[in-house]
Amino acid sequence: MKIAVAGKGGVGKTTVTAGLCRLLAEQNRGPWAIDADPNNCLGYALGFPQYLLDDVKPLSDMRQMLAERAGSNAGQGGMFSLNPDVTDIIADYEINYYDISLLVMGIVDEGGTGCMCPENATLRTILRELVHTERDLMVDMVAGLEHLGRGTAQAVDGLLIITQPNRSALRTVPRIHKLAEDIGLTRMWVLGNNVNSEEEADRIQQSIPQMPLLGTLGHYPQIQDDDVFVGASGSNLKSDLSQILTKLEAQLDGDA
Repeated sequence: MKIAVAGKGGVGKTTVTAGLCRLLAEQNRGPWAIDADPNNCLGYALGFPQYLLDDVKPLSDMRQMLAERAGSNAGQGGMFSLNPDVTDIIADYEINYYDISLLVMGIVDEGGTGCMCPENATLRTILRELVHTERDLMVDMVAGLEHLGRGTAQAVDGLLIITQPNRSALRTVPRIHKLAEDIGLTRMWVLGNNVNSEEEADRIQQSIPQMPLLGTLGHYPQIQDDDVFVGASGSNLKSDLSQILTKLEAQLDGDA
């Protein structure tokens, strides 16, 4: 299973990504967790210890290294490789805990344009390399899908768009849907988060007539922002996410 998770900032996509990764790890599936969001919070949500995260630097901050790997210099265009060798970068910068391999990619932001600069070319190659491994993979992405080039999108099993039942979050869903279609993604689902009534679930479904609503999650006051499953026994989050994972796998197996 290789799923990209996207949505407007603050809708809970990092929590969902982390929770699904933890469930896969509990099944001894050794998933990859890829943090392609500029906030770089996935490691905390996964429950990685601070001593591991203290030394983590997002790959996007190493612009010169990324550019040189593509045969160029940071901030320059011109000719550069769209498929550099990145095997050693993955090996050097991944961290492991609880049978989860985490790679913090971040994003190279050129004034919000999502540039195809040599730095982003290398980041896209890293993601493409990981998507083609045999292991399960969950990617915490920005709404703009900057790292999902066409070649990567065709290898991802699907896109899970997280939203909440408010106008600003719901307005983002069609934009993500259009961007995903443009790069060749054909399987997409919406997951409603912080949904506390059937009325709110209906509001989401009515806002996305062209997409299936995979399910909804509620509000879990016992869970802190950086504490997904640690101490989650007093919450239904784990069991609710387990049902979402089962639905995802059924969709991918063609059983639903």
